[in-house]
Amino acid sequence: MLERFLVPKEDQILVDSDSMTAATKEIFMKMGLSEEDSQLSAEVLMVSDLRGCESHGVSNMLPIYVERYGEGSRDLGINPKPNFKITRETPTTANIDGDDGLGLHVLPKAMEIAIEKAEKYGSGSVAVHNSRHIGMLAYHSMMALEHDMIGLTMTAGNSLSSVPTHGAEKRFATNPWAYAIPADKEPPFVFDIATTQVAGNKLSLAKRVGAKMDPAWITDAEGNPVLNEVDLPDNREDYMMLPFGGTRENGSHKGYGYAAVAEVFCDILSGMGAGFLMPPNTYGEMGHFVQAIKIDGFIDADKFKKDMDDFLRGLAETPPVEGQDRVVYAGLPEHEETQIRLENGIPYHYKVIDWFDNIKAELNLNFELKKL
Repeated sequence: MLERFLVPKEDQILVDSDSMTAATKEIFMKMGLSEEDSQLSAEVLMVSDLRGCESHGVSNMLPIYVERYGEGSRDLGINPKPNFKITRETPTTANIDGDDGLGLHVLPKAMEIAIEKAEKYGSGSVAVHNSRHIGMLAYHSMMALEHDMIGLTMTAGNSLSSVPTHGAEKRFATNPWAYAIPADKEPPFVFDIATTQVAGNKLSLAKRVGAKMDPAWITDAEGNPVLNEVDLPDNREDYMMLPFGGTRENGSHKGYGYAAVAEVFCDILSGMGAGFLMPPNTYGEMGHFVQAIKIDGFIDADKFKKDMDDFLRGLAETPPVEGQDRVVYAGLPEHEETQIRLENGIPYHYKVIDWFDNIKAELNLNFELKKL
């Protein structure tokens, strides 16, 4: 994650990950989730925080989930006890109705189905409709790693935030993709990106720590790319997000194309229709797509993982350009950060800890955060 999004040291409070997991689980249970779904949802958020992907951890997402669970209307709120069911299935594919359940606990179940199908037939693909936010996509893709499989996750739908190239109205969410590919001794390759210039949730981090927007990250209210460094506007109606590339001259048609593909696989293939065509009362509903590919359907898995080791080591040992310390590959910094945070604690902004203190009192909860 870019340095600008990190919590300044003077604002950090280090918290033990196990105590934060327990606190998050207790909050989810208070929202009406089962103990199993609460534990799973807390783990998804905690893996994100441990890997340094704070944009999709408890800091940004948990307050939003709590608010949505409290909406009271199925048109706006999240269903704490969804009736997860398969609506269409073949030996290698399935389509699942998430029943407005939070994707943190719905999508791992979809990936488990994809893995089961891949174990039998070489690959498994599962679409999910009528679901909600899934957190860090890498979590779901990484489920395939221990099975010597490649995992893919995509998500799309509401709420809209991004314009197509040359567009003056929002047509996409950030529509991210995540691949996870196993290796033998090297940390796995885990590539998790939004199709916008920057992940939408990182804008919240930027606002919290006072970081500015880089040129061509956002548009003005009319859709014109903002080509100078600016503060993020307070009103979300005053800006939209740009696809990666930023401008057509710098390749924004590529980000636009990847966003469109995610829309097809997640929303249209699952039967929901494109996100921007959904009626207003479906705000927050999303479609997802996961796939598991069994490596030994193509090549011996041990050889593949050893070749991946050579490949990844070669990338990491690439001589860096002057002024840079090293070359990394997707997944390596996150693996390293996990080891650091497991030992030293997760650095949260003091405002986040204030939120936990307030919600504990408001909901009459019993958790204790272990500060290090």
